[in-house]
Amino acid sequence: MRVSLKDVAEQAGVSIKTVSNVVNKYEHVTPATREKVQAAIDALGYRPNLTARHLRKGRTGIIALAVPELGNPYFAELAGAVVDTAAEHDYTVLLDHTQGRRERELLVTQGFRARVIDGLILNPLELEAEDLASRTDEAPLVLIGERRYDLPYDHIAIDNIAAARAAVRHLLDIGRRRIAFLGARGDRHSHPAHLRLLGWQAELAASGVTADEALIARVEGWDRADGATAMAALLDAGQHPDAVFAYNDLIAIGAMRVMAERGLRVPQDVAVVGFDDLTEGRYGAVTLTTVAPDKRAIARMAVESIVGRLTDGPPEEAPGGGPRQLQPEFALLERESTVGRSAGPPLD
Repeated sequence: MRVSLKDVAEQAGVSIKTVSNVVNKYEHVTPATREKVQAAIDALGYRPNLTARHLRKGRTGIIALAVPELGNPYFAELAGAVVDTAAEHDYTVLLDHTQGRRERELLVTQGFRARVIDGLILNPLELEAEDLASRTDEAPLVLIGERRYDLPYDHIAIDNIAAARAAVRHLLDIGRRRIAFLGARGDRHSHPAHLRLLGWQAELAASGVTADEALIARVEGWDRADGATAMAALLDAGQHPDAVFAYNDLIAIGAMRVMAERGLRVPQDVAVVGFDDLTEGRYGAVTLTTVAPDKRAIARMAVESIVGRLTDGPPEEAPGGGPRQLQPEFALLERESTVGRSAGPPLD
């Protein structure tokens, strides 16, 4: 038999309203009463009916998360963090992947799941500002990822230029000067690949090192094979960098495979820095130095932005005014691919 609020109230010796206040995490309950009610909840195994709770508020209790590729470990790890954070707010997450295609990104933003979701967290790659400006769906939208839009939506992204500069600065500090960038793509100035390229250029210029355009390798995608192809193309063209800054960890891992096949040692011959801090990078034969975005913070900010918009209304109506530009922290994690093997612990 399902345990009810009434059962918990009788067990704790309080009113049903008091139990409801505790379950709904209202603040105006004394610590002693909250502890007594929680003990009754634990003893009886009470589980709130989240569906009924959301329906009473005119909501479904579902947040959608749309990312370019769930097969990419970065997005898989981020999705896990979003699911965990959403659960803390009694929300379920509906996952979708857009394959980085404009038509699929348009589909998820134009209300194709109207009345099914309460809000959408989207990492767009191909949408332009006018695509999002024409959105008519009233469910709150929060943007994650590094593409910048001057639009009335909360946006959460690390500072890509600063992160790239930190990576290049590390390579310069260990004495490298011919630093290749693997991951250039197209001419879209708002794309994260372009922002990381700008960071590469800016840090080299600030250090008085010529940014050799021949050391910029373009890629077609973001996977290991793309990194391998880009690195092989550089070497086949007679370019021999003493360091590589890769757009992401997967490209770095693919590049390191080609280096091993060509007899190049990491980091002795070529130092390598990736981006994303994937678990895979911590367990290779040579562990990967990487820029680590705070994925947990990104997830927390995204979910809390959706929950906040559901409570306070859209940016133009909410207390404090317009959309928020939130910037999570990042860290450069130095590992064997730049500093070699040490006697210390192998993992960060």
